[in-house]
Amino acid sequence: MSIDNKRAIELGETALGIEFGSTRIKASLINRDHEPIASGDFTWENRFENGVWTYHTDEIHAGLQTCYKNLVEDIKKQYGVTPTTYGAIGISAMMHGYLPFDANWNQLTEFRTWRNTITGEAAEELTKLFNFNIPQRWSIAHLYQAVLNKEAHLPKLAHFTTLAGYIHHCLTGVNALGIGEASGMFPIDSTKMNYDETMMDRFDEQVAAKGYGFKIREVLPKVLLAGDEAGTLTEEGAKFLDPTGTLQAGIPFAPAEGDAGTGMVATNSVRVRTGNVSAGTSDFAMIVVEKQLGVHRELDMVTTPSGLPVAMVHCNNCTSDINAWVDLLAEFAGLIGSDVSKGELYPKLFNLAMTGDKNCGGLLSFNYFSGEGVTDLDEGRPLFLRTPDAKFTLANFMRTHIMSAMATLKIGLDILTKEEQVPIDAIYGHGGFFKTPEVGQKILSAAVDAPISVMETAGEGGPYGMALLAAYRIWKQDGEALEDYLESKVFASAKSVTVSADASEVEGFREFLEEYKKALAVERAAVASVGGK
Repeated sequence: MSIDNKRAIELGETALGIEFGSTRIKASLINRDHEPIASGDFTWENRFENGVWTYHTDEIHAGLQTCYKNLVEDIKKQYGVTPTTYGAIGISAMMHGYLPFDANWNQLTEFRTWRNTITGEAAEELTKLFNFNIPQRWSIAHLYQAVLNKEAHLPKLAHFTTLAGYIHHCLTGVNALGIGEASGMFPIDSTKMNYDETMMDRFDEQVAAKGYGFKIREVLPKVLLAGDEAGTLTEEGAKFLDPTGTLQAGIPFAPAEGDAGTGMVATNSVRVRTGNVSAGTSDFAMIVVEKQLGVHRELDMVTTPSGLPVAMVHCNNCTSDINAWVDLLAEFAGLIGSDVSKGELYPKLFNLAMTGDKNCGGLLSFNYFSGEGVTDLDEGRPLFLRTPDAKFTLANFMRTHIMSAMATLKIGLDILTKEEQVPIDAIYGHGGFFKTPEVGQKILSAAVDAPISVMETAGEGGPYGMALLAAYRIWKQDGEALEDYLESKVFASAKSVTVSADASEVEGFREFLEEYKKALAVERAAVASVGGK
């Protein structure tokens, strides 16, 4: 037991980050040395109901409370104390999506998550209107699609926000977002650190012409930068988070951020020419850029939590299909009497994959549980295929699924690095895809033909990144930039492992991707002919 950490908890000399991920809500508590000292979590899954990927509001509330309860239990188990306060708290969540409310904050529709690909018409029209890429998952695309669909809730619309923004409002009463999260709602002007004025004017003209009276400036959350004051925990918020009544009100909050921003912070990749790849249920690459880029459907322009422009390649699908196959193989193992756990099975299969053919020996897979914007698919059908003479081994089978998880990301990154000539000095990986040492790194390195580093704290992920933003909110020096704070106070002595693919692995991924792109026609045919409406 650490007496110092116990004392820090008692005095509130800590920072707490809570992140709503796709499959887990997780809390990470850190001390003044920025070390994780306690955690809590709650496992959940999205639902596909009435053609919409969603989470129920009661699940959101119960999940938050259970996650926090589990954090408190971990603190009590480790240190023998029950926390009553923290130095600061921050909320983050999966970006984008649509949560609309009336003037009294009554929810008007189901929560529409980032995973939906039901806003194609809106995204296309807005991209042309703004001359700026608007992906389907962005909040403004969901709002404009509701306008095009003439949805009944729009006359009552007073606010719309993201999941992080909603929880932040529940706890503080403040309707605001960190700029990184806000940049996934509506385009940001990084010279003014706010929503783009010209684009807001164009949007209002477009909506007014269709007979709707709301103004976009009035319904969007306020934009805040990392380190800004973002409200404090209210009495109602304290009871909402901790129904036992132990938690005290008045705790400062950091601006709410998205999982993309917290991933950048957790990997110290918020400086220009650095980047990170987060790979779990979905995967995305975030590269901090030095210049304005052209309009590409495959690239989103968002920002760091301090407002620097970031090129983002976001893919809806990453590890879900791998997980499904491992579940099947675990079921087979049980059938033959093996007691191997999935925790043991994953590293065995991942390491075996590295013995397979560099180009997967003629095997192909598409991991599309849902639609995929980068490859222009509104729906997905998980698909595995091979030629009759392919080398159908377990090693090749697993390597295929692991490489498939990076294939769509590679397509987007090629546009960034080859067409736009964006230089990248360092790429950091984090997320479940990198859990087995070096395997995920080696495959990603083969895809991007660059070294990939994973920090020792990479497993902490987004919740840790949000805790660091909460720490920055209260412990930064006047005028200290976020990138300087992270460099000097958090990651100065951080340990990391860097892995590079060799030339044969890079060439193998290139060959695999060429076949993958040719076979996209098969995936499109599967969407059109299998399980359709």
